[in-house]
Amino acid sequence: MNGQDDERRECSMTESWIFSIAAAVISIPLGIRRKSLAPLVFFGSTGAMLDIIMSVSACEKEFQQRQQERLIEQQQLKDASVYAEGDSSQ
Repeated sequence: MNGQDDERRECSMTESWIFSIAAAVISIPLGIRRKSLAPLVFFGSTGAMLDIIMSVSACEKEFQQRQQERLIEQQQLKDASVYAEGDSSQ
């Protein structure tokens, strides 16, 4: 279980930076024009929040796909072992 937690943590930390960069590109010129830090605070925190939400949802989707693949593999192995036992008993 610890390996899965490490994979999730690593995935969510490296997934998305797009909204943070976009927020900086928008807020810095706007803040300079208005002579205020309010745009940087607003857009910066919003961009960071969107990055976190997007990366966590992408990681959850990836994790669910891996879980589904593992379940399919386990079911196939179980079916193969049942089929092999049926052949050996005849």
